[in-house]
Amino acid sequence: MTAKYYEAYDLRYKQIHQQHLQWASDTPSPIVGEVLGRYPLPEGARILEIGCGEGRDALDLLRRGLDVLATDVSPEAVAFCQQKAPDFAEHFQVLDFIAGTMEETFDFIYAVAVLHMLVLEEDRQAFYRFIQSHLKPQGLALIYTMGDGETEVQSDIGTAFEPQERVHQGTGKTVRIAGTSCRMVGMDAFQKELTRNRLAAVETGLTSCPPDFSQMLYAVVRRD
Repeated sequence: MTAKYYEAYDLRYKQIHQQHLQWASDTPSPIVGEVLGRYPLPEGARILEIGCGEGRDALDLLRRGLDVLATDVSPEAVAFCQQKAPDFAEHFQVLDFIAGTMEETFDFIYAVAVLHMLVLEEDRQAFYRFIQSHLKPQGLALIYTMGDGETEVQSDIGTAFEPQERVHQGTGKTVRIAGTSCRMVGMDAFQKELTRNRLAAVETGLTSCPPDFSQMLYAVVRRD
């Protein structure tokens, strides 16, 4: 079966991990904790992470005693997290939210640096539909995506998986890894996407996620 363009990160993770490196930092995304501080969860809340990558945010929340199911389309990423934190292995699961679904609904769903990986309109709509259909009636979601609020650009999905040279931020060494995909939209377009997909914005803004992302858009949403 032909791999989807948004699965290119699985190959990138394999290439990086084979070099005994980690692609992203272990620094938790500040916005996740900030949002949970502003919108306290009910007792026993169930949390879903879409696109957990190498586990920085999920592991931070799990170590704080929260009940998190962390998912990623990349089997390599999930296996890496399970090996990295065996005590929490059962909290990590492979999930393609575009092609799949779940029976469960959640009090809080968050997706850090996932939406900008989706280029095709139908895939972005599937992302929003998944969130809309897996939130509890009073649940909230945090969508956190690369962008400066104005720039609109998208990559050619035909170049996903093609080898490229990148500087590994943790070591400064140049590594040859799989290319991935990117689509950035402005704040106005982002808010229109939310509205079209029946998600009501409670809060939106611009922020950063050092050292991994210098400019990010975010929205805290609920079902419309």
